[in-house]
Amino acid sequence: MKAATFGEVFAVREFKVLFGSFVLLIAGDGVKMLALSVLVYERTGSPGLSAAAYMAGWLPFFLGGMFLLSLADRLPPRALMIAGELVRAVTCLLLAYAGLPVWGMLALVVATGLFSPVFFAARAAMLPEVLPGDAFVLGRSVLNVASAGAQIVGLAAGGAFLAFAGPPGALAVTAGLSVVAALVLRFGLPYRAARQAGGQGAARQAGEQRAARQAGGQGAVRQTWQVNRRLLADGRVRGLLLAGWLPCVCLAGAEAMVVPYLGGQGEAGVVLAAAAGGMAVGEFVVGRFAAPALRERLSMPLAVLLGVPWLGFAASPGVGWAAALAAMGAAGLAYQLGLQRRFVDAVPEEARGQAFGLQSAGLMTGQAVGAALIGALGEVIAPGQAIAVSGAAGILVALALVRVLRPAPAQVTAQPSPKRA
Repeated sequence: MKAATFGEVFAVREFKVLFGSFVLLIAGDGVKMLALSVLVYERTGSPGLSAAAYMAGWLPFFLGGMFLLSLADRLPPRALMIAGELVRAVTCLLLAYAGLPVWGMLALVVATGLFSPVFFAARAAMLPEVLPGDAFVLGRSVLNVASAGAQIVGLAAGGAFLAFAGPPGALAVTAGLSVVAALVLRFGLPYRAARQAGGQGAARQAGEQRAARQAGGQGAVRQTWQVNRRLLADGRVRGLLLAGWLPCVCLAGAEAMVVPYLGGQGEAGVVLAAAAGGMAVGEFVVGRFAAPALRERLSMPLAVLLGVPWLGFAASPGVGWAAALAAMGAAGLAYQLGLQRRFVDAVPEEARGQAFGLQSAGLMTGQAVGAALIGALGEVIAPGQAIAVSGAAGILVALALVRVLRPAPAQVTAQPSPKRA
Protein backbone atom coordinates (compact mmCIF):
# COMPACT_ATOMS: atom_id res chain seq x y z
CA MET A 1 0.00 0.00 0.00
CA LYS A 2 1.38 3.43 -0.94
CA ALA A 3 1.85 5.80 1.99
CA ALA A 4 -0.29 8.94 1.76
CA THR A 5 1.06 12.47 2.15
CA PHE A 6 -0.35 15.58 3.80
CA GLY A 7 -0.62 17.19 0.38
CA GLU A 8 -2.89 14.40 -0.85
CA VAL A 9 -5.03 14.53 2.28
CA PHE A 10 -5.53 18.29 2.25
CA ALA A 11 -6.18 18.27 -1.49
CA VAL A 12 -9.53 16.64 -0.70
CA ARG A 13 -12.05 19.45 -0.28
CA GLU A 14 -14.39 17.45 1.95
CA PHE A 15 -11.55 16.65 4.35
CA LYS A 16 -10.64 20.32 4.63
CA VAL A 17 -14.24 21.04 5.63
CA LEU A 18 -14.27 18.21 8.18
CA PHE A 19 -10.92 19.39 9.54
CA GLY A 20 -11.98 23.01 9.95
CA SER A 21 -15.29 22.17 11.60
CA PHE A 22 -13.56 19.66 13.90
CA VAL A 23 -11.06 22.25 15.15
CA LEU A 24 -13.93 24.65 15.88
CA LEU A 25 -15.76 21.84 17.70
CA ILE A 26 -12.87 20.87 19.97
CA ALA A 27 -11.84 24.44 20.77
CA GLY A 28 -15.46 25.41 21.42
CA ASP A 29 -16.04 22.47 23.73
CA GLY A 30 -12.95 23.39 25.74
CA VAL A 31 -14.26 26.93 26.21
CA LYS A 32 -17.77 25.68 27.03
CA MET A 33 -16.82 23.19 29.74
CA LEU A 34 -14.35 25.60 31.36
CA ALA A 35 -16.93 28.41 31.38
CA LEU A 36 -19.65 26.13 32.77
CA SER A 37 -17.34 24.89 35.51
CA VAL A 38 -16.47 28.46 36.54
CA LEU A 39 -20.14 29.51 36.37
CA VAL A 40 -21.20 26.67 38.66
CA TYR A 41 -18.38 27.42 41.10
CA GLU A 42 -19.32 31.11 41.21
CA ARG A 43 -22.90 30.22 42.10
CA THR A 44 -22.26 27.42 44.57
CA GLY A 45 -18.69 27.74 45.85
CA SER A 46 -18.53 23.92 45.59
CA PRO A 47 -15.38 22.37 44.05
CA GLY A 48 -17.23 19.07 43.69
CA LEU A 49 -20.10 20.56 41.69
CA SER A 50 -17.61 22.57 39.62
CA ALA A 51 -15.73 19.35 38.72
CA ALA A 52 -19.03 17.62 37.96
CA ALA A 53 -19.94 20.46 35.61
CA TYR A 54 -16.61 20.13 33.81
CA MET A 55 -17.16 16.39 33.25
CA ALA A 56 -20.90 16.56 32.56
CA GLY A 57 -20.45 16.84 28.80
CA TRP A 58 -18.69 13.46 28.67
CA LEU A 59 -20.87 11.48 31.07
CA PRO A 60 -23.74 10.82 28.60
CA PHE A 61 -21.43 9.11 26.09
CA PHE A 62 -22.14 5.73 27.66
CA LEU A 63 -25.93 6.06 27.48
CA GLY A 64 -25.88 7.57 24.00
CA GLY A 65 -23.54 4.83 22.85
CA MET A 66 -25.80 2.13 24.24
CA PHE A 67 -29.13 3.39 22.95
CA LEU A 68 -28.86 5.88 20.06
CA LEU A 69 -25.86 5.06 17.86
CA SER A 70 -27.88 3.47 15.05
CA LEU A 71 -28.99 6.99 14.09
CA ALA A 72 -25.47 7.55 12.73
CA ASP A 73 -26.24 5.09 9.92
CA ARG A 74 -29.95 5.83 9.54
CA LEU A 75 -29.67 9.58 8.91
CA PRO A 76 -27.60 11.61 6.40
CA PRO A 77 -24.20 12.47 7.93
CA ARG A 78 -24.14 16.14 6.95
CA ALA A 79 -27.51 16.75 8.58
CA LEU A 80 -26.38 14.99 11.76
CA MET A 81 -23.19 17.02 12.05
CA ILE A 82 -25.07 20.29 11.46
CA ALA A 83 -27.67 19.28 14.05
CA GLY A 84 -24.88 18.62 16.54
CA GLU A 85 -23.47 22.12 16.07
CA LEU A 86 -26.88 23.78 16.39
CA VAL A 87 -27.72 21.79 19.54
CA ARG A 88 -24.41 22.93 21.04
CA ALA A 89 -25.12 26.56 20.13
CA VAL A 90 -28.60 26.54 21.69
CA THR A 91 -27.30 24.74 24.79
CA CYS A 92 -24.58 27.37 25.32
CA LEU A 93 -27.02 30.26 24.94
CA LEU A 94 -29.44 28.69 27.43
CA LEU A 95 -26.62 28.11 29.92
CA ALA A 96 -25.47 31.71 29.52
CA TYR A 97 -28.72 33.65 29.54
CA ALA A 98 -31.70 31.49 30.60
CA GLY A 99 -31.06 31.91 34.33
CA LEU A 100 -31.26 28.16 34.97
CA PRO A 101 -30.54 26.79 38.45
CA VAL A 102 -27.39 24.71 38.80
CA TRP A 103 -29.27 21.41 38.66
CA GLY A 104 -31.04 22.64 35.53
CA MET A 105 -27.76 23.52 33.85
CA LEU A 106 -26.25 20.12 34.61
CA ALA A 107 -29.42 18.35 33.45
CA LEU A 108 -29.39 20.33 30.19
CA VAL A 109 -25.76 19.43 29.49
CA VAL A 110 -26.37 15.76 30.22
CA ALA A 111 -29.60 15.59 28.17
CA THR A 112 -28.13 17.25 25.08
CA GLY A 113 -24.93 15.25 25.49
CA LEU A 114 -26.81 11.99 24.96
CA PHE A 115 -26.65 12.67 21.22
CA SER A 116 -22.94 13.57 21.17
CA PRO A 117 -21.84 10.00 20.30
CA VAL A 118 -24.15 10.08 17.28
CA PHE A 119 -22.74 13.37 16.02
CA PHE A 120 -19.15 12.18 16.56
CA ALA A 121 -19.92 8.87 14.84
CA ALA A 122 -21.30 10.61 11.75
CA ARG A 123 -18.07 12.58 11.38
CA ALA A 124 -15.76 9.61 12.05
CA ALA A 125 -17.57 7.28 9.66
CA MET A 126 -17.46 9.82 6.84
CA LEU A 127 -13.68 10.07 6.95
CA PRO A 128 -12.87 6.71 5.24
CA GLU A 129 -15.42 7.59 2.57
CA VAL A 130 -13.63 10.78 1.56
CA LEU A 131 -10.09 9.46 2.25
CA PRO A 132 -9.67 5.90 0.96
CA GLY A 133 -6.68 3.69 1.69
CA ASP A 134 -3.77 5.00 3.71
CA ALA A 135 -5.04 8.56 3.35
CA PHE A 136 -7.71 7.67 5.93
CA VAL A 137 -5.09 6.74 8.54
CA LEU A 138 -3.10 9.92 7.88
CA GLY A 139 -6.33 11.91 8.06
CA ARG A 140 -7.06 10.42 11.50
CA SER A 141 -3.54 11.37 12.54
CA VAL A 142 -4.09 14.96 11.39
CA LEU A 143 -7.36 15.18 13.33
CA ASN A 144 -5.73 13.77 16.48
CA VAL A 145 -2.91 16.31 16.27
CA ALA A 146 -5.45 19.06 15.68
CA SER A 147 -7.46 17.82 18.66
CA ALA A 148 -4.48 18.17 20.99
CA GLY A 149 -3.69 21.64 19.69
CA ALA A 150 -7.32 22.77 19.76
CA GLN A 151 -7.73 21.60 23.37
CA ILE A 152 -4.74 23.68 24.46
CA VAL A 153 -5.85 26.72 22.45
CA GLY A 154 -9.46 26.29 23.59
CA LEU A 155 -8.51 26.20 27.27
CA ALA A 156 -6.19 29.18 26.88
CA ALA A 157 -8.80 31.14 24.92
CA GLY A 158 -11.44 30.13 27.44
CA GLY A 159 -9.35 31.64 30.23
CA ALA A 160 -8.98 34.86 28.26
CA PHE A 161 -12.70 35.08 27.45
CA LEU A 162 -13.57 34.40 31.08
CA ALA A 163 -11.27 37.21 32.20
CA PHE A 164 -12.79 39.77 29.84
CA ALA A 165 -16.42 38.70 29.42
CA GLY A 166 -17.18 36.31 32.26
CA PRO A 167 -18.78 32.85 31.87
CA PRO A 168 -21.86 34.07 29.92
CA GLY A 169 -19.67 35.83 27.37
CA ALA A 170 -17.43 32.79 26.97
CA LEU A 171 -20.47 30.57 26.45
CA ALA A 172 -21.80 33.00 23.85
CA VAL A 173 -18.46 32.77 22.02
CA THR A 174 -18.81 28.97 21.95
CA ALA A 175 -22.32 29.31 20.53
CA GLY A 176 -20.93 31.55 17.81
CA LEU A 177 -18.19 29.04 16.96
CA SER A 178 -20.83 26.32 16.66
CA VAL A 179 -22.93 28.40 14.28
CA VAL A 180 -19.86 29.07 12.13
CA ALA A 181 -19.05 25.35 12.09
CA ALA A 182 -22.64 24.55 11.06
CA LEU A 183 -22.39 26.99 8.13
CA VAL A 184 -19.02 25.52 7.09
CA LEU A 185 -20.54 22.04 7.07
CA ARG A 186 -23.71 23.09 5.25
CA PHE A 187 -21.98 24.88 2.40
CA GLY A 188 -18.74 22.91 2.34
CA LEU A 189 -19.96 19.31 2.27
CA PRO A 190 -22.04 17.74 -0.49
CA TYR A 191 -25.13 15.78 0.44
CA ARG A 192 -24.58 12.08 1.17
CA ALA A 193 -27.42 9.64 1.70
CA ALA A 194 -27.73 7.73 4.95
CA ARG A 195 -25.48 4.67 4.99
CA GLN A 196 -28.45 2.31 5.33
CA ALA A 197 -30.39 4.01 2.56
CA GLY A 198 -28.17 2.65 -0.18
CA GLY A 199 -24.77 1.16 -0.76
CA GLN A 200 -21.68 1.48 -2.87
CA GLY A 201 -21.25 -1.42 -5.25
CA ALA A 202 -23.75 -3.86 -6.71
CA ALA A 203 -22.54 -6.74 -4.56
CA ARG A 204 -23.64 -5.04 -1.35
CA GLN A 205 -26.74 -3.30 -2.60
CA ALA A 206 -29.25 -6.05 -1.89
CA GLY A 207 -27.97 -6.67 1.65
CA GLU A 208 -27.91 -2.98 2.50
CA GLN A 209 -31.41 -2.41 1.13
CA ARG A 210 -32.57 -5.28 3.31
CA ALA A 211 -30.83 -3.67 6.30
CA ALA A 212 -32.49 -0.36 5.50
CA ARG A 213 -35.94 -1.99 5.43
CA GLN A 214 -35.25 -3.68 8.75
CA ALA A 215 -34.03 -0.40 10.22
CA GLY A 216 -37.20 1.32 9.14
CA GLY A 217 -39.28 -1.30 10.92
CA GLN A 218 -37.69 -0.94 14.36
CA GLY A 219 -36.73 1.87 16.69
CA ALA A 220 -33.30 3.38 17.02
CA VAL A 221 -32.84 2.00 20.53
CA ARG A 222 -33.61 -1.57 19.56
CA GLN A 223 -31.45 -1.42 16.46
CA THR A 224 -28.56 0.11 18.42
CA TRP A 225 -28.70 -2.77 20.90
CA GLN A 226 -28.82 -5.39 18.15
CA VAL A 227 -25.94 -3.94 16.11
CA ASN A 228 -23.80 -3.36 19.21
CA ARG A 229 -24.28 -7.00 20.18
CA ARG A 230 -23.42 -8.11 16.64
CA LEU A 231 -20.26 -5.99 16.59
CA LEU A 232 -19.10 -7.19 20.01
CA ALA A 233 -19.82 -10.82 19.10
CA ASP A 234 -17.34 -10.55 16.23
CA GLY A 235 -13.98 -11.56 17.70
CA ARG A 236 -11.98 -9.42 15.30
CA VAL A 237 -14.02 -6.27 15.96
CA ARG A 238 -14.14 -6.92 19.70
CA GLY A 239 -10.37 -7.35 19.88
CA LEU A 240 -9.73 -4.10 18.01
CA LEU A 241 -12.20 -2.24 20.23
CA LEU A 242 -10.54 -3.52 23.41
CA ALA A 243 -7.11 -2.65 22.01
CA GLY A 244 -8.33 0.89 21.38
CA TRP A 245 -9.94 1.25 24.81
CA LEU A 246 -7.93 -0.47 27.54
CA PRO A 247 -4.47 1.13 27.18
CA CYS A 248 -6.18 4.55 27.13
CA VAL A 249 -8.05 3.67 30.35
CA CYS A 250 -4.68 3.30 32.09
CA LEU A 251 -3.36 6.54 30.56
CA ALA A 252 -6.44 8.43 31.78
CA GLY A 253 -5.89 7.09 35.27
CA ALA A 254 -2.30 8.35 35.29
CA GLU A 255 -3.24 11.80 33.99
CA ALA A 256 -6.08 12.09 36.51
CA MET A 257 -3.54 11.93 39.36
CA VAL A 258 -1.26 14.69 38.02
CA VAL A 259 -3.02 17.47 39.95
CA PRO A 260 -2.93 15.63 43.32
CA TYR A 261 0.68 14.62 42.64
CA LEU A 262 1.95 18.17 42.05
CA GLY A 263 -0.45 19.94 44.36
CA GLY A 264 -0.50 23.07 42.22
CA GLN A 265 -2.78 23.75 39.27
CA GLY A 266 -0.10 25.72 37.42
CA GLU A 267 2.48 22.94 37.59
CA ALA A 268 -0.16 20.34 36.75
CA GLY A 269 -1.12 22.39 33.72
CA VAL A 270 2.49 22.29 32.51
CA VAL A 271 2.59 18.49 32.80
CA LEU A 272 -0.79 17.97 31.12
CA ALA A 273 0.13 20.38 28.33
CA ALA A 274 3.35 18.40 27.85
CA ALA A 275 1.28 15.22 27.58
CA ALA A 276 -0.89 16.84 24.89
CA GLY A 277 2.24 17.96 23.06
CA GLY A 278 3.74 14.47 23.26
CA MET A 279 0.58 13.00 21.83
CA ALA A 280 0.64 15.48 18.93
CA VAL A 281 4.30 14.76 18.15
CA GLY A 282 3.79 10.99 18.27
CA GLU A 283 0.74 11.13 16.02
CA PHE A 284 2.52 13.41 13.55
CA VAL A 285 5.75 11.40 13.33
CA VAL A 286 4.14 7.95 13.10
CA GLY A 287 1.32 9.11 10.84
CA ARG A 288 3.56 10.95 8.39
CA PHE A 289 6.87 9.10 8.34
CA ALA A 290 6.02 5.45 9.08
CA ALA A 291 4.97 3.36 6.08
CA PRO A 292 1.55 1.67 6.44
CA ALA A 293 2.97 -1.79 7.21
CA LEU A 294 5.49 -0.39 9.70
CA ARG A 295 2.78 1.67 11.37
CA GLU A 296 0.82 -1.49 12.08
CA ARG A 297 3.90 -3.30 13.40
CA LEU A 298 4.59 -0.36 15.73
CA SER A 299 1.22 -0.74 17.49
CA MET A 300 2.59 -3.20 20.05
CA PRO A 301 5.77 -1.35 21.12
CA LEU A 302 3.95 2.00 21.15
CA ALA A 303 1.19 0.57 23.34
CA VAL A 304 3.86 -0.60 25.79
CA LEU A 305 5.47 2.87 25.63
CA LEU A 306 2.13 4.30 26.71
CA GLY A 307 2.71 2.82 30.17
CA VAL A 308 6.48 2.66 30.70
CA PRO A 309 7.33 6.34 31.41
CA TRP A 310 4.66 6.63 34.11
CA LEU A 311 6.60 4.10 36.18
CA GLY A 312 9.11 6.89 36.78
CA PHE A 313 6.62 8.73 39.00
CA ALA A 314 7.38 6.20 41.73
CA ALA A 315 10.69 8.11 42.14
CA SER A 316 8.82 11.39 42.84
CA PRO A 317 10.22 13.46 39.93
CA GLY A 318 9.96 17.25 39.91
CA VAL A 319 7.78 19.14 37.49
CA GLY A 320 10.40 19.16 34.71
CA TRP A 321 10.99 15.43 34.72
CA ALA A 322 7.28 14.79 35.25
CA ALA A 323 6.49 16.79 32.10
CA ALA A 324 9.11 14.87 30.12
CA LEU A 325 7.77 11.51 31.31
CA ALA A 326 4.18 12.51 30.55
CA ALA A 327 5.15 13.64 27.04
CA MET A 328 6.95 10.35 26.33
CA GLY A 329 4.06 8.30 27.66
CA ALA A 330 1.38 10.18 25.71
CA ALA A 331 3.45 9.85 22.52
CA GLY A 332 2.59 6.15 22.68
CA LEU A 333 -1.01 7.00 21.78
CA ALA A 334 0.15 6.81 18.18
CA TYR A 335 -0.26 3.04 18.57
CA GLN A 336 -3.91 3.54 17.60
CA LEU A 337 -2.95 4.58 14.07
CA GLY A 338 -1.89 1.00 13.38
CA LEU A 339 -5.40 -0.21 14.26
CA GLN A 340 -7.44 2.20 12.14
CA ARG A 341 -7.27 0.51 8.72
CA ARG A 342 -7.91 -2.90 10.25
CA PHE A 343 -10.95 -1.55 12.11
CA VAL A 344 -12.48 -0.09 8.94
CA ASP A 345 -11.92 -3.42 7.15
CA ALA A 346 -13.43 -5.42 10.02
CA VAL A 347 -16.77 -3.61 10.44
CA PRO A 348 -19.73 -3.93 8.03
CA GLU A 349 -20.05 -0.87 5.82
CA GLU A 350 -23.76 -0.45 6.58
CA ALA A 351 -22.94 -0.24 10.33
CA ARG A 352 -19.75 1.81 10.03
CA GLY A 353 -21.21 4.86 11.74
CA GLN A 354 -22.38 2.87 14.72
CA ALA A 355 -19.06 1.03 14.92
CA PHE A 356 -17.11 4.29 15.12
CA GLY A 357 -19.62 5.61 17.63
CA LEU A 358 -19.20 2.51 19.79
CA GLN A 359 -15.43 2.98 19.59
CA SER A 360 -15.71 6.60 20.80
CA ALA A 361 -18.34 5.89 23.47
CA GLY A 362 -16.28 3.06 24.94
CA LEU A 363 -13.17 5.23 24.91
CA MET A 364 -14.87 8.11 26.72
CA THR A 365 -16.52 5.82 29.26
CA GLY A 366 -13.34 3.84 29.83
CA GLN A 367 -11.29 6.95 30.48
CA ALA A 368 -13.80 8.12 33.09
CA VAL A 369 -13.66 4.69 34.76
CA GLY A 370 -9.85 4.68 34.68
CA ALA A 371 -9.68 8.13 36.26
CA ALA A 372 -12.14 7.07 38.97
CA LEU A 373 -10.29 3.83 39.78
CA ILE A 374 -6.84 5.42 40.03
CA GLY A 375 -8.40 8.33 41.92
CA ALA A 376 -9.74 5.87 44.49
CA LEU A 377 -6.33 4.21 44.67
CA GLY A 378 -4.79 7.62 45.27
CA GLU A 379 -6.83 7.86 48.47
CA VAL A 380 -4.88 4.99 50.05
CA ILE A 381 -1.39 5.33 48.52
CA ALA A 382 0.71 8.30 47.43
CA PRO A 383 -0.32 9.96 44.13
CA GLY A 384 3.06 9.21 42.52
CA GLN A 385 2.71 5.54 43.41
CA ALA A 386 -0.84 5.49 42.01
CA ILE A 387 0.48 6.95 38.73
CA ALA A 388 3.17 4.25 38.62
CA VAL A 389 0.52 1.56 39.22
CA SER A 390 -1.47 2.97 36.30
CA GLY A 391 1.62 2.77 34.09
CA ALA A 392 2.28 -0.83 35.14
CA ALA A 393 -1.35 -1.70 34.40
CA GLY A 394 -0.93 -0.16 30.95
CA ILE A 395 2.07 -2.36 30.21
CA LEU A 396 0.24 -5.51 31.36
CA VAL A 397 -2.80 -4.60 29.26
CA ALA A 398 -0.63 -4.12 26.16
CA LEU A 399 1.04 -7.49 26.70
CA ALA A 400 -2.34 -9.17 27.19
CA LEU A 401 -3.52 -7.70 23.87
CA VAL A 402 -0.41 -8.77 21.96
CA ARG A 403 -2.36 -10.93 19.47
CA VAL A 404 -4.43 -7.92 18.42
CA LEU A 405 -1.71 -5.30 18.58
CA ARG A 406 0.75 -7.44 16.60
CA PRO A 407 -0.88 -7.87 13.17
CA ALA A 408 -0.63 -10.90 10.93
CA PRO A 409 1.81 -10.61 7.98
CA ALA A 410 0.66 -7.64 5.94
CA GLN A 411 -1.16 -8.30 2.72
CA VAL A 412 -0.37 -5.19 0.74
CA THR A 413 -3.03 -4.32 -1.78
CA ALA A 414 -3.35 -1.43 -4.15
CA GLN A 415 -5.59 1.31 -2.82
CA PRO A 416 -7.26 4.09 -4.80
CA SER A 417 -5.84 7.56 -4.43
CA PRO A 418 -8.01 10.11 -2.63
CA LYS A 419 -10.20 12.26 -4.84
CA ARG A 420 -9.04 15.80 -5.30
CA ALA A 421 -11.31 18.74 -5.27
